[in-house]
Amino acid sequence: MRNRVPPVSWRAWKVGVLALMAAFLAACASRPAAPVPLPVPAEPVVMGPVAEAEAYLRAWAAGDVASMRRAVVNPPAYFEVMHQQFRDGLRIVSSQFELGPFQRDGDARVATYRAVHLLRGLGEWELDGALRFVRHQGQWRVQWTPAALHPEAREGDLFSRTRTAPLRADILDAQGTPLTLQGEVITIGVDPTRVRSRADVAAALQAHAGVSTAQFDAALSAAGTATSRFVPIIDLPPARYQQVRPALAPVPGIFFRRKSARTPADGFAAHTLGRVGEVTAELLPQIGPTYLPGDLVGLSGLERAYEVQLAGSPSGDVLLMRPSGKTQVLFHFEGEPGAPLSTTLRREVQAAAEAALDGVAHPAALVAVDSATGAILAVASRPLSQPLHRALTGRYPPGSTFKVVTTEALLARGMRVDSPVACPPMTMVRTKPFRNFEGESMGDTTLRQVFAHSCNTAFVTLATGIGGDALSAAARRFGFDVPYFPGLTSAGASFPAPADAIELAAAAIGQGRVLATPLHMASVAAAAESGEWRAPYLVEGLDGGPSSLLSNGVRAPLSALMRAVVMEGSGKAGRQVPGLGGKTGTAEFGTVAPLPTHAWFIGFRKGVGFAVLVEGGGVGGRVAAPIAAKFAGAL
Repeated sequence: MRNRVPPVSWRAWKVGVLALMAAFLAACASRPAAPVPLPVPAEPVVMGPVAEAEAYLRAWAAGDVASMRRAVVNPPAYFEVMHQQFRDGLRIVSSQFELGPFQRDGDARVATYRAVHLLRGLGEWELDGALRFVRHQGQWRVQWTPAALHPEAREGDLFSRTRTAPLRADILDAQGTPLTLQGEVITIGVDPTRVRSRADVAAALQAHAGVSTAQFDAALSAAGTATSRFVPIIDLPPARYQQVRPALAPVPGIFFRRKSARTPADGFAAHTLGRVGEVTAELLPQIGPTYLPGDLVGLSGLERAYEVQLAGSPSGDVLLMRPSGKTQVLFHFEGEPGAPLSTTLRREVQAAAEAALDGVAHPAALVAVDSATGAILAVASRPLSQPLHRALTGRYPPGSTFKVVTTEALLARGMRVDSPVACPPMTMVRTKPFRNFEGESMGDTTLRQVFAHSCNTAFVTLATGIGGDALSAAARRFGFDVPYFPGLTSAGASFPAPADAIELAAAAIGQGRVLATPLHMASVAAAAESGEWRAPYLVEGLDGGPSSLLSNGVRAPLSALMRAVVMEGSGKAGRQVPGLGGKTGTAEFGTVAPLPTHAWFIGFRKGVGFAVLVEGGGVGGRVAAPIAAKFAGAL
């Protein structure tokens, strides 16, 4: 038999557990409690000379002179004053530092550094300096002398500078003749303390000087709390000033200043060449630290776009002046003279463009390009009082001038000049009716006749037959949707792919979403004459941009059709000009019937392609064609 362990009773087990617990508690009560450690005061953190040097240079870069003083052992009373004079005397905009290696000098440590000080109006001045560190009350501290600013500096020295701006370089025409002169202008400005009604001043400047409310507000805001009470707004040539003075002089707060300034010759290509004047408070932060208030700077046109090239850079010296009066040159800024800017403008062609726009009451533009190269020969925008250079940046529906592109697509598909075409007074494309101008109808005729007389219904029907892809391809051959930079910002031309048959019909006659600048339409006319579209350019060296050949075999018939427009069609105002070919356009815009229209004429003569736009002018054949004839006749 196995031996069996008798079972433990519940009462016995409970008594045993209680006994053990009592013994444990008694043991704990008899042992003394462990002491709680008290916090030990932390010793001061001792920074090494490297960390101290880095902190000092960071404070210097931030302009925190108070922190710099605390890092100096026994700083002299003139510590802050000399730092302030160093910064103000040299017109330091900012300072950057790079810590170099350390050297031992007995118990001291000498930290080398490279400083780059940006001097307003001159540029960056680099120098190598040193900071001496010594132990003071257990800490590394700067043992400061004026040599910390510059190794040559001593107590009592003063920092100063000189600055000389170079002469501004000329803008030249295609023959290398300067297009700009030194002359007299009148600055129209505002004294904010004398303004009774800001709204009246803004309205007068907008109505008579072409200054938008946004420009006026920006000029006053940029001036802020400047000490000068005269805030320049715009410069005008004397003749223009004489015209507007009677209206502006009585307005409280408007004042005038006469000064010598660089101006285009006799207003020649004024929008393109641009203006030069004193840098405005608004412009100063944008053009960089090498300019000072009062400097002459390009404010618009080529003068602004090529400011760096034309202005060059100033020269100057960083000087240290001893109490004895002796002066030491610490650094010399070697300036750069401005470099002339060569343009493609031809004086005689530009003069013809200016003369052709004389007396035009509506806003207008005229652009001419060399058909063989794309060089811009003339570009003019009106009115001169408005800053908008509509010849380059205005985008308009080209209207029937776009039929040059549509016709190229038709000729590329095999149509001929004498191909039969119908010209009804109205045609329906799905739910939209398309009509001819003033309800004209030619019945059954030819491509030559519908092109010469600009029959909308014929081109709407013909475009529907060739489709949107063919028309888009033709538009691209003429540079639509092709980016290019002629030397000044220009918006080019866009031909959005037609979404449906109605959009295709509208696009075929230059309406809908089709947009182009006068400059671009001049390049279209040039391409029709030469057989190749070339991106137009205004500045020498920018040639060689995008180009594309027109379809094979279209050059001769397209030129013949454009000659027919002048000899027997809607451009008859130019029939007395030998060799002139062109296309009129009357482009609708707006949303309120009857829709107003822009008047267009694009054409070519003797290797010059050109475009005339009269904004809101009406009928192309009646308004733009006579201007084109006047211009082309002068060629």
